[in-house]
Amino acid sequence: MQPLRGDWISRLEDVLLGQNGPSLLVAHSLGCLLVAAWASVSRNTHLVCGALLVAPGDAERPELRALLHSWSPVVMQRLPFASVLVGSHNDPFCSLERAQSMASAWGAHWHDLGHAGHINADSGLGEWSHGHALLQTMIHPNLHEDTQRRPQ
Repeated sequence: MQPLRGDWISRLEDVLLGQNGPSLLVAHSLGCLLVAAWASVSRNTHLVCGALLVAPGDAERPELRALLHSWSPVVMQRLPFASVLVGSHNDPFCSLERAQSMASAWGAHWHDLGHAGHINADSGLGEWSHGHALLQTMIHPNLHEDTQRRPQ
């Protein structure tokens, strides 16, 4: 119930070192902060080709600080790989302005999902086909570009 940033960074590093090629990270909430923290200290960022970051939590919020003490300050450094940050106007764990500032600091493309809460099961998104489509554009960027250029 009290996740430690160092433990999570170490585990992500171990998992990535065990892969047979570049990985695309998909992170939600505290996982978004993990991606930024890991990228700031790892010498293996070349193992990641991109990141889809959804509904980052803000570990610096007063009500979360005690629970997430090892996650402050939030790393606000440009990510060395392509990324998209999906945020919401009414996320109870991160204000819209803070999510946008994270996207900017991390060099992530901002994707506004409107009023979708914490973008989780409670948000009523079901299987979230829109999120799946975003992931597909990151996996197959050239296919997406070709689709965009085709006459309708």
